[in-house]
Amino acid sequence: MDSYLIQVKGHGDHAPMLDVHLKTNGNSISLGKVKGRKPRWAVRASEMSKKTFNPVRAIVDSMKVEPNPKKAMISLSLGDPTVFGNLPTNDEVTRAVKEVLDSGRYNGYAPSVGYQSCREAVAAYYNCPEAPLEAQDVILTSGCSQAIELALAVLANPGQNILVPRPGFSLYKTLALSMGIEVKLYNLLPEKAWEIDLKHLESLVDEKTACLIVNNPSNPCGSVFSKSHLQKILAVASRQCVPILADEIYGDMVFADCKYEPIATLSTNVPILSCGGLAKRWLVPGWRMGWILIHDRRDIFGNEIRDGLLRLSQRILGPCTIVQGALERILHRTPPEFYHNTLSILKSNADLCYAALSAIPGLQPVRPAGAMYLMVEIEMEHFPEFENDVEFTERLISEQSVFCLPATCFEYPNFFRVVITVPEEMILEACSRIQEFCEMHYQGAEGAQDLECDK
Repeated sequence: MDSYLIQVKGHGDHAPMLDVHLKTNGNSISLGKVKGRKPRWAVRASEMSKKTFNPVRAIVDSMKVEPNPKKAMISLSLGDPTVFGNLPTNDEVTRAVKEVLDSGRYNGYAPSVGYQSCREAVAAYYNCPEAPLEAQDVILTSGCSQAIELALAVLANPGQNILVPRPGFSLYKTLALSMGIEVKLYNLLPEKAWEIDLKHLESLVDEKTACLIVNNPSNPCGSVFSKSHLQKILAVASRQCVPILADEIYGDMVFADCKYEPIATLSTNVPILSCGGLAKRWLVPGWRMGWILIHDRRDIFGNEIRDGLLRLSQRILGPCTIVQGALERILHRTPPEFYHNTLSILKSNADLCYAALSAIPGLQPVRPAGAMYLMVEIEMEHFPEFENDVEFTERLISEQSVFCLPATCFEYPNFFRVVITVPEEMILEACSRIQEFCEMHYQGAEGAQDLECDK
């Protein structure tokens, strides 16, 4: 029988030495003295953390400009409708949460996919003959952002690619790259009210394409796709056998002269994961209540995608149980006039902003049809002292204390995005300051040419 003897020798400040003897078949063999390993700290950030990159934060944080101290700051940059207090949620919504809190019945853990009764409430709210839903088709999430994260994680593997709109919400790229998923950007067309360039979209599809992201109504564009355009998008997805991740967080937030069509209601065979939530329509983004609606009438996803979503949801224990408890009442008892009033304010602000900016030489706003945003083209040839949209918006802050997001944040340079949820007087003041700024820096064709020569 073989045996091993290891003796540790060392004293004082000297590192211990291992005296190793191997005894086999009665004979002892010395392997000599081996210096012991001295532990060292070697804590490094994970590869996922290194791959995680938020372009909005990266660009905005690097701007480092001070507003004009003589003018109060007007921020038109953050897509949070609660900032200025002019768009409160409905009393019925807050009352529902208060009653649930007082009941003490929703203080514990819920199933990772959400309470069954709450899933039933969401399914009932969105169910329609064209896109039927049951509770099993609903997964509750911590906001729409987590819904998008879970949908991406279940559909795509590292090394595959997803198709993402340009301009588009930066979170898609942030999440995908952190998961090792390639992002392919398909173009939206400003001259066609931000419709998708369908030829360009289809040209990007290959054997590694895992899904197509369709954001309608759009952040950052404020566009709303027509029924016929959605049908053309579905035709591409059907031909290429690519499932759709539909970001519909702004669903039904469309102006009176437009109609919102959930893409799943138009699909006969393309499987769709539709992501939504309370954040925007009910004006409570901080409550972190979202959902995934699974539309799969041809059973293409089958049990595999459903089981995958269940397992992924178990990584954390779902959204806030207090809000879950109030969800049925929020969905079914919020009065219609609340939605109408919110949209009336947004439409009025959009019209005011579009009209004011359209009158400014060098700017070309694109009229929005919904959501909370408006995109504005900067005719950079008329502002030759600025290199790009980032520099333009930096100077707008430092000179006029108006903060708009440069559209480089959305992979679309030489535009900027305006948030239209601020009070009307603030919109008018901001547009007045933008006009003053542009008049100060605008160069006609000859002036721009002279300045270019001076450089």
